[in-house]
Amino acid sequence: MKTLARTVGAICFAACATAFGQTYPMKPIRIIVPYPAGGGTDIAARWIGQKLGERLNQSVIIDNRPGANGNIGTDLIAKAAPDGYTIGLATPGPVTVGRSLYPKLSYDPERDLAPIILANDSPIVLVVNPTVRAKSVQELVALAKQSPGKLTAALVSTGSVPHLLTALLKSAAGVDILEVPYKGGSPAATDVMGGQVDMFFSVLPLVLPHINAGKLRAIAVASEKRSALIPDVPTMREVGYPQVSGSAWNGIVAPAGVPQDIVIKLNAEIARVLESPDTREHFNAIGMEAGSGSPDNFARFLHAESQKWATVVKAAHITAE
Repeated sequence: MKTLARTVGAICFAACATAFGQTYPMKPIRIIVPYPAGGGTDIAARWIGQKLGERLNQSVIIDNRPGANGNIGTDLIAKAAPDGYTIGLATPGPVTVGRSLYPKLSYDPERDLAPIILANDSPIVLVVNPTVRAKSVQELVALAKQSPGKLTAALVSTGSVPHLLTALLKSAAGVDILEVPYKGGSPAATDVMGGQVDMFFSVLPLVLPHINAGKLRAIAVASEKRSALIPDVPTMREVGYPQVSGSAWNGIVAPAGVPQDIVIKLNAEIARVLESPDTREHFNAIGMEAGSGSPDNFARFLHAESQKWATVVKAAHITAE
């Protein structure tokens, strides 16, 4: 009798979940963004939210919850009701790096978050002040070896992908470069343009206008392929440092336990948003590339990224401040 009851219960649950998926959404959807309004992650979320709302014929509300390098907002996503009405933006720091950087993280990204789709990718570019006597990574490494500790690099946010790329370059090239901490990418870019700091790894959207204006010199991108926005700039792989690889991506996740029908529906609808020509044009204009893929593909990507950055954090002895 108990076995029969469990079987009937499972059938009823599956039927209810399917019915829920067919009628979803019946009320507004909230997208938690773990960063302040106005940044690249927020811009991507607002565009996706608007277009998703149009497709679903339902309101999509952006809820900015910044703090603790994205951990506060990500914790809210993880602990929200798993009903599909609260989803959020996932970024490298709190989802793939944080578990190695913060021993007492209040959530487990792989256990507490349900991957939906990789939304977009932003190349990360190594830029220098134009007065620095290096027009290539090889020349920059040579300068660093000639004068150990003299070259300076802006450090934006402990444990961020640009920070980890700086650590990878120092290790791979065997150079001593002095890191100068900053609270954000904008003040770092300002000081590199002003000559107070020599170089830094930056997301492309932040520095692209300054590269085009000649205020910063781009010498390499950390992506697997060249960026169409700066096609003459080689990749780190091309210049002999394939291990110095990473990008600033955004993904959509939900709390673990959300019905699979909802995950599938959100993946399909957001994929259609990302595939649209206006989304691709909008993202390309600000230095981003639209993402794609299934929930399983995104889950595998997140797992691989977590393992990769855990190795870097441990080898470079990086700790949270």
